[in-house]
Amino acid sequence: KGTHVRSWSLGMSDDAPPVTLPEERVVRWTADGRSTELVVATDPRHPGRPVLGEDEDGTPRLVEDGHVISRRTHPPSWSDAPPQSPPPHDAAHLRAYLEEAQHSGTLDTPELLDATALLLDNWTLGARESAALTRLLADDGGLRPAGRVTDRLGRPGHAYVYEGTGLRRMLIVNPATGAVLGLETTFTADQPEYGVRAGDVMEYRAWTR
Repeated sequence: KGTHVRSWSLGMSDDAPPVTLPEERVVRWTADGRSTELVVATDPRHPGRPVLGEDEDGTPRLVEDGHVISRRTHPPSWSDAPPQSPPPHDAAHLRAYLEEAQHSGTLDTPELLDATALLLDNWTLGARESAALTRLLADDGGLRPAGRVTDRLGRPGHAYVYEGTGLRRMLIVNPATGAVLGLETTFTADQPEYGVRAGDVMEYRAWTR
């Protein structure tokens, strides 16, 4: 239980240019049920450069690479509801687990991708759980293979794409292990009111081990 994720998210408004917020988050759990969360402002694409962080009130400002945004310790959680409970390692039970975690009925493809991100933001999957997730995503039918890619951390993977209204979502999987490496959302149409163009990345998450 726990995760290590790097993310880039686009902050948009109708009265200012969009800004990219790069963060790295590490969540670890202790044997007594407590968890620690460390969030750092850093962009591995440009090591050592200042990056855009946020003040406590959410105001963006430049900070040094590695600046600690927050460090929290949470008390024990005894909830056994997903995503707190361990994920199952077969596809059918995993789908039911993700539906409960998302408080949803049958998940369509975008909802399944959101549930996958929620799962990986809480758990680092083992081989059996990764295999179950791979089977679940393959059986969904909404993702099409898009060939080999290199993710934003320089790791080789296979891409699977879902095309929605105005957005394109790409899931990147390690072909050797089936582990999900990243999930990217890209604009497919210009949105001049927010200062974004087709091809701009709205959000990216990269899970590491």
